[in-house]
Amino acid sequence: MTRMHNSTARFVFFGTPHLAVIVLEQLKAHSLTPACIVTAPDKPAGRGMQVAESAVALWARAHGIHTLKPERFDDATIAELAAVHADVFVVVAYGKILKQAVLDIPPHGILNVHPSLLPKLRGPSPVRSAVLHDEQTTGVTIMQIDEKMDHGPILAQETHTPTVWPPEVAALETHLFTRGGQLLAEVLPRYMSGEIEPREQEHAQATYTVLFTKEDGLLDLTQDAYQNLLKIHAYAGWPGAYFFTEHGTRVKVLSAHIENNSLVLDEVVPEGKKAMPYSEFLTHKR
Repeated sequence: MTRMHNSTARFVFFGTPHLAVIVLEQLKAHSLTPACIVTAPDKPAGRGMQVAESAVALWARAHGIHTLKPERFDDATIAELAAVHADVFVVVAYGKILKQAVLDIPPHGILNVHPSLLPKLRGPSPVRSAVLHDEQTTGVTIMQIDEKMDHGPILAQETHTPTVWPPEVAALETHLFTRGGQLLAEVLPRYMSGEIEPREQEHAQATYTVLFTKEDGLLDLTQDAYQNLLKIHAYAGWPGAYFFTEHGTRVKVLSAHIENNSLVLDEVVPEGKKAMPYSEFLTHKR
């Protein structure tokens, strides 16, 4: 890696959801602002299916940063990225695999914030998978992207053990991306000046995650209470944990706890109704 004689990095930021905005805010707090932002195209969202910008696109517009929303990385988009003359790219929860022609653009490569202790939990759902598989110590990794998924060398890592387990996934994600943004802000200038030597991952120790589907959220309430509690926490939001009553009613579980080794449901959402205490659901169900 060629050494730079200053710590100012001209970079392009790739990201889409609010978790990427958390990292942008941490970088901005350290006076690190991208020269250009790449995010997902606008798409219909919400009950009205109105076309909406991504969280990152909204942040970029609010901060007056040039933004690209490519459907695909064709020659024109690659030329536009190259014209930014960035030293390095940063990718955080962008949602697309970058083709080799994009990886080859920045002279100092592409850095990524990944919310796990790589090589553990590579792939699209590291935080939810950590909760689901009861991995009570997790963390965040700053790595270089290569042509394989979450495979590149590591620049820095930080471990995190939640004080309450199982945690709320949203809170854990927020913590990991906040610390990831702070860690990236600390690492980026040192990386650009050649002070950090990336280290190869221990690939033999790698584990992998998958995209969850709606079907994954189905609970069998006769099974192990703790495993069901982990599922309820891991699947919060998406895909959501749920069960079916004997009459076929789908009931989403919002919260639960364990009491005397048994799973106690606290709050549920019966199909077609609003959230209610499980005790109220039992009173009114047919």
